[in-house]
Amino acid sequence: MPSVPLGGDPVPDDGTLPEAALAGFGARPFGMYVHVPFCVTRCGYCDFNTYTAAELRSRDGTATASRDTYADQAIAELDLARRVLGERAAPVRTVFVGGGTPTLLPAADLGRILAGIDARFGLEPGAEVTTEANPETVDRDYLMRLRDAGFTRVSFGMQSARPHVLAVLERTHTPGRPEQCVAWAREAGFEHVNLDLIYGAPGETDADWKESVEAAVAARPDHVSAYSLIVEEGTRLAARVRRGELTPPDDDVMADRYLMADELLSAAGLHWYEVSNWAADESARSAHNLLYWTGGDWWGVGPGAHSHVGGTRWWNVRHPAAYAARLAAGRTPAQAREVLDDEDRRFERILLELRIAQGCPLELLDERGRAAAERAVAEGLLASGAHERGRAVLTTRGRLLADALVRDLT
Repeated sequence: MPSVPLGGDPVPDDGTLPEAALAGFGARPFGMYVHVPFCVTRCGYCDFNTYTAAELRSRDGTATASRDTYADQAIAELDLARRVLGERAAPVRTVFVGGGTPTLLPAADLGRILAGIDARFGLEPGAEVTTEANPETVDRDYLMRLRDAGFTRVSFGMQSARPHVLAVLERTHTPGRPEQCVAWAREAGFEHVNLDLIYGAPGETDADWKESVEAAVAARPDHVSAYSLIVEEGTRLAARVRRGELTPPDDDVMADRYLMADELLSAAGLHWYEVSNWAADESARSAHNLLYWTGGDWWGVGPGAHSHVGGTRWWNVRHPAAYAARLAAGRTPAQAREVLDDEDRRFERILLELRIAQGCPLELLDERGRAAAERAVAEGLLASGAHERGRAVLTTRGRLLADALVRDLT
């Protein structure tokens, strides 16, 4: 029987994709995302699909899922992916291991998963292979083992350099540790290193944010991601805001912090190529994320992971125990899927491509959207020169209002 849908259509037990989805497979870039759903503790702002050890135990104390067997389960899904994609399976251009905290797994397990991808699909020459890492879960030796396993890029969750901001976010690493990790990663031979920052936490001042960005720059990564804090429903942070313990982020403050980050990062030689991402040069840009933003194909491995091939999108069951049980039974772990129509795909192209520095082609816009684009040029939200060349490209002010502008253009 097909999997029970959750906000989507049923998925055949063997995971078979519609023939139309596979028709152009191999002509588009193909990536792999691997979700590792384990964390030591859950950060107060986080609503990702993650589980602590306590959350993976039943009432009698029995473990319902384990980190120890996770690599084998991920490899089992790779076997499924190979069967579903068949002989048309393309070499993998990018691999991104996210979480959760991927570096809670032994480096050898992450290496086994990467080797499993290579054995089943092949990695393109020069493939980008990234893992996220919590600074407290790695050291010099661990990073050297990752590099030896074939990882080329590492992304550390720094978030802030200020202890009181980290405390509000319930981050467990100590200030200074992410910067040390960047140095270790360079010693290990990583070509590319990213630091993630979050701005707008309750209690954060302009001076706090400036210090955090400057600390990130001083560590000399070649990529920085800076995201505004979003208070997600169901998180401990949302509950504290609702009770009045913390003040929610202010939109004007968020805009000021973004502009401050852009100025400081640009001065340090890191230039924006997507609204929330800055890189030292083209080679330092996240090829995996660019694959998402420009309509590539990817297979998402792991509990709750999302995939997309040729306009068909599907998502796996969220709980690690349910994920393991389905694979053990020879069934797809996919919970449900949807097939995007032409209008859905046009909307997503505008939504995603508008956020990157190259912008989106004006030919994607309908008559109403083109009129909105002309108004946006007049208002200084879209670059006039790019508009004349047939593209909608955000100005600095436009980046601050990108979400609202997408609504106007679509």
